[in-house]
Amino acid sequence: MIAKIWKKVLLFVLIIACLFNIVNKIVHKASMEQEVSASAQYVQEQLNNQEKTN
Repeated sequence: MIAKIWKKVLLFVLIIACLFNIVNKIVHKASMEQEVSASAQYVQEQLNNQEKTN
């Protein structure tokens, strides 16, 4: 009897944790423009570093 109750409680906690994780990722999602800009900046810095070493 107690095992069934604990199983339901833990399942409920797991579902709440998953929903919280999903909502948190949606709220703090970086925009595509920021991602592309950061990638372009990184590539440019790597190219500049290669030119300096050659």
